[in-house]
Amino acid sequence: MVWAIGLTHYACAQDSSAQKLDELMQAYANQGKFSGSVLVARQGKILLDKGYGYRNDKDSSANDPHTVFQIASVTKQFTSTVILKLIELKKLSLTDKLSQFYPGYPHGDSITIEHLLTHTSGLWDYTRDEELMRTQTLRSIGRSEMISAFRDQPLDFAPGTNWGYSNSGYFLLGCIIEQVTGMPYEKAVRQYIFEPLKMQHSGFDFIHFSTKDKAVGYKVDSAGKRSVPAPVVDSTVPFAAGSIYSTVEDLYLWHQGLQQYRIVGKELMQKAYKPVKNNYGYGWIIDSLYGKRMVSHSGGIFGFRSDLARVPEDDVCVILLCNMEIPGLGNITRRMLAALYGKPYVIPVQLKPVAIREDILKRYTGTYKIEANAVLVDVALESGKLMARPHNGPPSELLPLDETHFFLSTEHEFRIYFEMDEKGQVLRMMINPNGSPRPANKIK
Repeated sequence: MVWAIGLTHYACAQDSSAQKLDELMQAYANQGKFSGSVLVARQGKILLDKGYGYRNDKDSSANDPHTVFQIASVTKQFTSTVILKLIELKKLSLTDKLSQFYPGYPHGDSITIEHLLTHTSGLWDYTRDEELMRTQTLRSIGRSEMISAFRDQPLDFAPGTNWGYSNSGYFLLGCIIEQVTGMPYEKAVRQYIFEPLKMQHSGFDFIHFSTKDKAVGYKVDSAGKRSVPAPVVDSTVPFAAGSIYSTVEDLYLWHQGLQQYRIVGKELMQKAYKPVKNNYGYGWIIDSLYGKRMVSHSGGIFGFRSDLARVPEDDVCVILLCNMEIPGLGNITRRMLAALYGKPYVIPVQLKPVAIREDILKRYTGTYKIEANAVLVDVALESGKLMARPHNGPPSELLPLDETHFFLSTEHEFRIYFEMDEKGQVLRMMINPNGSPRPANKIK
């Protein structure tokens, strides 16, 4: 789109030094789009290892490489690796059925360990339980009580026939680890991963964890600005799906251990890096980057966001840990990688909205359906502001660049463009037209 060219400026990443990487991250931090710690390494050399923003606004203590963050769903790659270790030790098999560990579990004879690892089990994701997520996440919950929250929910699809992200599946993998090893999940992860790799600043019980390096996680308001501290979820709720806390430097030790196959052998780890469905392997999202295989995972929990991306062939690793509920962390990772590989990348700029009459804004109100995932988005005019409310996410104000082009208040690089017919009737909105356009048709 021609209109977007003047809104950002492009930089060719001829120099992949720490200065270029730092300049990019500083631009995000200066605009309030990132607060946290970053580590970037290539072929055993750390190019950037630095903190941005505050780990605690109350005492103005700054984030640094030693700041401890919740890493949320990045936990899944640790859970999957312990499962693979148990398979390597002949204590488990990818084809073992869920019913072997939970006799009588609904459809347990059809759900395998591999289905749980790859999100192809069809198990209903317990994070869809809004009441549970809103009222029960701050207390300690026993394994059986948590399982009862999703055990009797109908499958989303027959096991192995489709893909659906399921924290429930990874919760059960943690329970299976406990049954097979005879020790708590947390102790098993320490024994098989943390201790061999000397990850001394990683753990599980963030609520009761006490150190000056502990980050406070923050909510963001409707304008995308950092606001109040977020509540801390009890580790028994995310459990094996998302309870680990760590630092960028500990996660770099994790990357090195994986590169050297110190936990699980090469043959099985290479299998973990192969997509089964929807670009997902065994606890890893698999993608391509400049003709190379990239494996990664992101995470999000109250107050925190995380992203860890690796290009094993080149021994490249980018780790972003953030103590704000910001969207688009993966976009930052992609730009860091572009800088690293000498490719063009965009340095973010602060956008300023223009004033648009309310009668123009009103024509965009209605309900839209995103074609790619069938998610519904309500667009409404509230006190003169055009608000977008996805049915599965938080609301954001749409700020106008002109009469048809908008950006999100919470993410300036997330653009919206409304398409109309020859009579001026709105047909659809195109989401993120600067990247990969995703049409959302107006249905009412």
